Amino acid sequence: MLTVAAALVVSLAPSRFIAPAWADDPMSVVKTTVNQALEVLRDRSTPLAQRQDKLRQIVAASFDFREMAKSALGYHWKELTPAQQEEFTNAFVAFIEDSYLSKINDYSGQQVNFLRVTNDGPQYAQVNTDIVEPKGEPIHVNYRLLQENGTWKIYDVTVDAISIIANYRNQFNRVMNSKGYATLIADLKAKQAALAASLANH
Repeated sequence: MLTVAAALVVSLAPSRFIAPAWADDPMSVVKTTVNQALEVLRDRSTPLAQRQDKLRQIVAASFDFREMAKSALGYHWKELTPAQQEEFTNAFVAFIEDSYLSKINDYSGQQVNFLRVTNDGPQYAQVNTDIVEPKGEPIHVNYRLLQENGTWKIYDVTVDAISIIANYRNQFNRVMNSKGYATLIADLKAKQAALAASLANH
């Protein structure tokens, strides 16, 4: 179920799939992103590679990649040079996208209910949703958003109270503390390259 939820979360084309400029409140951003992703996931007639490209564009329009990477690295972020921060951000985003795009065919008709928005000050908000399974309990998926320059962007997602970014942070911290950045970025790039090769063969 976590895989299906993740596929719905990080799901991505022509311009009509890009989140419109009027989606300037948290609920609108999440609804637009999820509904566009669902449209792509339900489309089994379009070749897989094209569907993956559409999902990438949807994510690019609504996710704050730099904030995600910064949060995933935690306090180690400040230890990196600007060039290393950019390198890590690019590798991390590519890894996340390819991880979940490889699960695109796991979608089997789940519906999404948009529940409520809660604000934590003027800059932070959370949108709660449920993924409704044909059988069994709903999966609780909450989107965390940050507002910068008047635009709301998603920077983390929790699935049944488990933060995707926090999960990566725990893994990255262990590597950074024991082996350092060079090992972390090499491992991340190697895993992403393997995923990309697997996607190319589908």
